[in-house]
Amino acid sequence: MPGATACAATGGPLYDGLRRPLQDLRISVTDRCNFRCTYCMPKQVFGRDYSYLPQASLLSFDEIMRLAHQFVALGVRKIRLTGGEPLLRKNIEELVGQLAALRTPDGRPLDLTLTTNGSLLARKARALKDAGLKRVTVSLDALDDGVFRRMNDVGFPVADVLAGLDAARSAGLPGIKVNMVVKRGTNDHQILPMARHFQRTGMTLRFIEYMDAGATNGWRMDDVLPSAEVVRRLGEQLPLVPLQPATAGETARRWGYVGAGGRHDPALGEVGVISSVTQAFCGDCNRARLTTEGKLYLCLFASQGHDLRSLLRRPDGVSGEQLQRAIAGAWRGRADRYSEVRGALPRTTGTHVLRRMEMSYIGG
Repeated sequence: MPGATACAATGGPLYDGLRRPLQDLRISVTDRCNFRCTYCMPKQVFGRDYSYLPQASLLSFDEIMRLAHQFVALGVRKIRLTGGEPLLRKNIEELVGQLAALRTPDGRPLDLTLTTNGSLLARKARALKDAGLKRVTVSLDALDDGVFRRMNDVGFPVADVLAGLDAARSAGLPGIKVNMVVKRGTNDHQILPMARHFQRTGMTLRFIEYMDAGATNGWRMDDVLPSAEVVRRLGEQLPLVPLQPATAGETARRWGYVGAGGRHDPALGEVGVISSVTQAFCGDCNRARLTTEGKLYLCLFASQGHDLRSLLRRPDGVSGEQLQRAIAGAWRGRADRYSEVRGALPRTTGTHVLRRMEMSYIGG
């Protein structure tokens, strides 16, 4: 198995204990969010008195770039900026510009993306595109304004998110994706309206099963609407055909809208379903997550991370090679496959015994 130095020289894959390569890095740039979505940052936990990380604890842009350089040398080809809400991080477009300048060992630019709730996108889209952002994913859980306001729990109007999507398209950001978390009995009646709205727009709508990420959202299996049911409901009104994965390790299963000839019509577009609960995709997971304060998590459902900030801030300094060794050592020891084994894990009353990080901290 290649060592860290070899990976830096060749750009060859760095494998974990289950032979999964490190290719995708998600960087959380803030633990703050201006929404209080009930499945992510419920208001009863993340209220006015909630203590966010102090500024000094957050990785600076320079520190993020030092780590990003080493991750890219070790095989990362895609970086996604997340939060919290990443557009709340001051001067985020400066970080985008710095990351956009990175090149893989064979000279290729990164697939640089960002996930946002869309609340600030209308005013930021042009600057992000000009800085070098390749793609954007916007979270939108309903078209119905009342449903959407209840789910974000701060009364934010759906029209402003749609305006952000329009701004992203006008700025020339390609491959826009829209993520809808589907919670049974809450917004599942919005599946068809959402699908119809985003047909023919060039945007890809993805339906995500309501996940047991974190420990504060009151997750119950009864609230999960399986992706198979989503596809069935869609297919009754909008015929679909399965499509091949676009990239290795892709989390979404793709379905294309059928045209008059009985085949996928690209002009109609496509949808995706992310079956994070009912159809685990741990087997080819190639993603690592870097938190706002510099901890490396190797699974969305992990309970512990690897502290890279302490290395970065050592009084005697740290070399790039030392950072590479730390990252490579953590990845080689990775054997996480929570979604595949969740059913066998012990539980207390309604809560997993194992503590898991909140999605707003670890990044989605």
